[in-house]
This record gives sequence, C-alpha cells and structure tokens, in this order.
Amino acid sequence: MNAIPAQTGQAVNVLDEHQAKQLLKQYGIPVVQESVAPGPDQAVRAAERFGYPVVLKGLGTALQHKTEKGLVHLHLYDAAAVRRAAEGITENAGGDLEGLLVQPQITGQRELMAGLVRDPQFGPVVLFGLGGTLTEAIGDMAMRLAPLSSFDIRRMTEEIHAQKLLGAFRGERPVDAEQLQRVLAGLSRLALEHPEVAEIDINPLRVTPRGKLVAVDALVVIGPQTSRPQLTPPVPPKEIGALFYPGSIAFVGASRQLGKWGNLLVSNTISGGYKGKLYLVNPKGGRIAGRDAYRSLLEIDDPVDLAVVTVPAAKVLDLIPQCQAKGIRYMVLITSGFSETGSEGKELEADLIAAAHQAGILILGPNTMGIANPHLSLYATGATVTPMPGNSVVVAQSGNMGSQLLMFAEQQGIGIRGFSGSGNEAMITMSDYIEGFEVDDQTRTVLIYVEGFKDGRRFFESARRVSRQKPIVLLKGGQTKAGQKAAASHSGAMSSDTRVFQALCRQAGIVEVYRPMDLLDLAAAFDSLPLPRGPRVAIMTFGGGWGVVTADLCQRQGLLLPDLDTDIRRRIDTLLPPFWSHANPVDLVGDFNPAISFQILEMLARWQGCDAVIHLGIVGREPLIERLSQANLAADPDFPPRMAKQVLELVAAFEEQFLKRSVELMVETGKPIMGVSLRADSRYKTVANVPGATYKGVFYPTPERAVHALAKMVSYWRFLEETRTPAL
Repeated sequence: MNAIPAQTGQAVNVLDEHQAKQLLKQYGIPVVQESVAPGPDQAVRAAERFGYPVVLKGLGTALQHKTEKGLVHLHLYDAAAVRRAAEGITENAGGDLEGLLVQPQITGQRELMAGLVRDPQFGPVVLFGLGGTLTEAIGDMAMRLAPLSSFDIRRMTEEIHAQKLLGAFRGERPVDAEQLQRVLAGLSRLALEHPEVAEIDINPLRVTPRGKLVAVDALVVIGPQTSRPQLTPPVPPKEIGALFYPGSIAFVGASRQLGKWGNLLVSNTISGGYKGKLYLVNPKGGRIAGRDAYRSLLEIDDPVDLAVVTVPAAKVLDLIPQCQAKGIRYMVLITSGFSETGSEGKELEADLIAAAHQAGILILGPNTMGIANPHLSLYATGATVTPMPGNSVVVAQSGNMGSQLLMFAEQQGIGIRGFSGSGNEAMITMSDYIEGFEVDDQTRTVLIYVEGFKDGRRFFESARRVSRQKPIVLLKGGQTKAGQKAAASHSGAMSSDTRVFQALCRQAGIVEVYRPMDLLDLAAAFDSLPLPRGPRVAIMTFGGGWGVVTADLCQRQGLLLPDLDTDIRRRIDTLLPPFWSHANPVDLVGDFNPAISFQILEMLARWQGCDAVIHLGIVGREPLIERLSQANLAADPDFPPRMAKQVLELVAAFEEQFLKRSVELMVETGKPIMGVSLRADSRYKTVANVPGATYKGVFYPTPERAVHALAKMVSYWRFLEETRTPAL
C-alpha cells in the first residue's frame, strides 16, 4: 500500500496525521494504534474499543501544530470527556476539520523526536534528538546525510547531550537500541525511495516505561520535485595532477606594466625559479621581462602545456581555437568578469566552457589567483610568496585567503604540496581537487577554504572516501543560521545550513576548523607528527601556571590527563626538588638542567599511560637569554661579553639536541610530541626540520593552539578507528 496520495501540480502538500503514520509504518517505524472517527459518537465507540484513557485530536491536512491550536486533548477517562473534547476540537478547527483521531493514551516520561529534511546542496538529512514541545528551544539534535550506515546511526545517538534519557530513567527501562536503529534506518530508506517527501517530523517519539518507542504524532510534507541543476562533469584525477606539472607555460596577456596581473604572474613565476620553458604573449609583441613577446599563441613554434590567461573576459573565447590548434590542454584563467558578475557574465562563462569542452581544454577558474607547485618551483600566483615544498595541498575559493595562507606557510616553515585558487570552478570543482589529491602519493593533508559547492552531494561522497586515507582540514566561510525559512516542521526549522554542514563534516571525517590559522596549525601537525592513538596526554612544563592552563584546555577539548604511575613519580623524585608537582602536568619548577629535560621527556614519551606529549617553555629561550645578557652588559661594566655568547651557544645547542631527540622518540614510540615555544620574535617558526628524519618538530606560540591541534588529531584518529570496524 502506498500511503502517499497522488500529487497534482507543484504546490507543497501535507499528509494528515493518520496518512503520515501509515507511511511511516511501512518503513518499520512503530506508530500508535489509532482510529479515524467522523464525529463524536464514532469517537466514543473507538475509545471504548481501545479502553480508557485515550487521546483525541483534530484531523486534517491543514491542521498542523495542533497543540498550539487546542486540537489535542489528553487523558480522557470516559465517554463524557471524549464528547466534550470533540466539541472543543470542532469549534477550534472550524472548516479545516476532516475528522477526529482517537488513540490510546501512551504513558512514559521521555519524549524523543526523529525527522527528515532535504538540504538544497547535500540532499536528504535524517535528524534525531530530544522531543516534545520545547524541541526547537532546547536544540539537542544530531543529524546525518542519508543513506545511514549503522556507524552513522550509533554516532547520532551518542551525540545528543541528553544521554541519560536513553538509559534507565526514573524506574523506566533503557530505550530499545535496536528499535531506535530501525526508526532511523527506516527514515533513511524512506528518504531514498520517496524523493517527493520534503520533510518528516516525528514528535514526540515517546518512550514507554518498558523502553519501547511509539510515534504518537507525525507530520509528512510532500514538496514539488525540483529539477536538479546541470552538474559539472567530473575531471579525471590524473588531469588534476598533469595541471600542476606543466613543462612549458605561455602567459597570454603578459604585460610590462608594474602591478598588472600580466606582470605579477610573469615576475613571480620567473623569480620563483620555475625551470620549465616560458613564453610571453602580448598582441603588441616587443620585449617583456627581458624576453621576446609573441603576438599570439600560434607564433610559438614549441609545444605548450599550460596557458595562463589574463586578457579581458570578452577576448578569452577567441583563445580556445588557438589553444586547440597548439595542442594546449590546460588553461589557468585569471580573468574575472564571468559568472561572479551576474547574468551576462554567466552566459559568457557558459559559452566559454562549452567551447573548451568541445576543444578538449581543461580550464582552472575563471576568476582565480593562480596555481603553485613548490616541488616544481612553480609560483604562478598574484602574491609574491614561495613556500617550501611539502605535503600539504591548499585549495581556496578566496584569492585573499589563499595569499594569506601561503604567506603564513612560508613564514612558519610549513611545506606546501600544491596550491590552487579555485575561482568560479566552472570546470574544476572542489570535488575534482579532492579526487585528484586522493591519488597523489605526495599529498598527506588537504587544506580547503570553501564558501559554496557546485555539487554538494558529490563533495560529501568524495570527502568521505578520501578522508579515510588522508586528513581533509576545512574552513567554511559564509555559514548562516538562517536555515530553511519555508520549513513546515520542527525538523526543518532546526536544520540550519551550519548544522547540516557540521553534521556532514562529522559523517565524512572532515576536520572542520573555524579560523584561517587553524588550517596551517593542523597542516603542521598532520604533516609533521605521528597520529595519536588515543586521547591521553602527558604534559611537561617549565612553569606551573602554564601547565595548569594547558590541563584545563585539554579537559575542555575532550583530552584526558592520566595520573602518573608510581614508578615514574619515583624516578622523577630523584631528579627534581621535593616540591615538584608529583602529578601530570610535570612541573620542572624552573630547573635549567638540560639533562633533566631530556630524561623526563623520555620517561613521558615511553610511558604506556599516555598517547601524546606536550611540552611548554622548554624551547625558544634564546630571545630571553639575549635580553638578559644585554641587561647584564648594561648594568655591569665587568660582565664579560664572551660569557653571554657562550650561554647563547649552549642554549642553541640544547634546543637543537632536544629537537633531535624529540623526533627520535616519535619514531621509536609512534606518539606525537609537540611543544609551546617561548620564542615570539621574527625568527619563530611552527615547524623545525631535522635533516633525514621521518618527523619534524612542531612548536606552537600558545598552549591553546597546541591543545586544539592535538584534539583535532585525536578526533580524526577516532574517525579512522571507527570506520575501520568491519561491521560498519
């Protein structure tokens, strides 16, 4: 039986409550017994069949949110009460009343809710959380994109804050976990089999004293099926790789004028050390950057792999036949003036992309800030930055954000695998980049700044697969709390853009961050350190206050600080004064003895009771020593300058050895060791290399950044562990 009536036209329809429950019942969702009565007499007879007490409701497709309208009467214990309730419902509902709905009164102190919405970017989303009349006000909700796996369902039930309500509660049994799983799985299946269902709201999903679930109210909204927009065809992953490795580049629109894009890109590419062949194209010819300029691409005799284009938007389409004739298969289109400008720009972009497809040309952009591959010494970007080669790839939909990230990476010694300003993503979307980096062995971490998606569903599916192999760290701009304004249900009202996207990230294993610098902090951690295998942290600090603050930060971020075992405490007793902390964090009480720092670091790293080590204030002392020496020289004319130099040399040697030993211990133990540096001057770097080593030293400027990075690594480790489980 199909409980969804045939829909006419394109209007939004709502099933009445009885129809909604009949549909849910087909998908294994337990619903309350009920009877539809045309009037008071039939309602009384139905109540007597069920046995008192009963519930009486008004029924009708126009009667939604019935409680607020006085259309729900509970705890009716006799025929007279049923008749009075029927009269009140008839008066309040007016012409919208289509019947009376009689149900047995279901007891139980707990009310949950489950639902379904369709996100315009990502598709069907299943919701679960705390139910009742205060659902929206409390907002205790978890959600996942359908289809749901058993792992997704388990995580949903674990995420709600009111966990106690799922266990034994005030003499009532725990919620039947298998039945709850069937409810959420049923909604997931319904979402896929009935794309015409726009929203579902089961509220309350009452828990009986025996722990069984019963849907006592339900709303199903049938919406017009909108045609899906034409999606950008996928780009083969090998094409993404080829784009980043051109053997020759033609700059079309090269310019002598300082500050123009045609000048910036040429200058940055040459000064960056690109070893491939360069050809400059300008219709006036002449000399540019000490090279002869060609008047068109067709004048170039040699083969060209990549065209970097900065000519005005109206002239770009004319380049397609030239590129095709020259066999140029890739274009980085810097030029703006396309879809980002309005309807005319969209038409121009559509014509360009159609011509490019026909000619077999792949376009990055338009409206991009460029491309970089440090492994090829290629820096064809508008910003004069040259980060070192590394394993973290960056894709940004914002040129300014991309420039800032590359600049910070260069300053902090964070290696970059490649960079792309994705621009309008007319042909190459964020999903294409992810799939391209998936097959690139040199890419360890994917860093993304995104504001929107051309195909949100494909992005989710690609990211969920790739994140099982390498971390995806993502910052999303433009998140909004506006939600779906046309939502007819609690479910729709609670599924804001932000909440759906955050749920997507959790489900796909994406490491979501909220500040630009978090992207690079996580790049440093994932690229330089082994992944922790648990949440237990040992802290070693040069000052007590720093240790206390870091311990608080760890607890807030879900990390654990285990107590030191007896053996470690006894061994540290032989090294430190009696007044040391005797606990984790281990306070070195200002002891400058290098040997002690080495010994305690090794004890903690090898301790089976922890999964990671954070040390604070052990490195980065050089600026303080320099200032102290200067103060002594100014205060004491007899202070020997050579002594100041010797002290600095000793400090530098200690820090170099400490870094080397930390890296060795990471190799030996498989645990991440990260530091918080005292250094805050221009020579500070987040990442310190040890030549030939597997790992690197990572030093953050503040405890909160160190703890945040470690907590995100632990969260990613948990995702990997849970998704490796064969049963899932």
